[in-house]
Amino acid sequence: MIKLAIICLVVALVAAILGFGGVAGTFAHIAVWLFVIALVLAALFFVFGLMAGRKIKNEITRH
Repeated sequence: MIKLAIICLVVALVAAILGFGGVAGTFAHIAVWLFVIALVLAALFFVFGLMAGRKIKNEITRH
């Protein structure tokens, strides 16, 4: 997802250089949203991984 955000950002920069302001703004907003979604998903997976690791650790130490 970060890769898509970077691609959208590069397209926005190229469009801005070529004078396509509307397209550049649209791609910049898409890049920001993709980056935010990627950060939220990364945080969720990190928390879920910690929870799963603790659960596994508790099961191992209990037996």
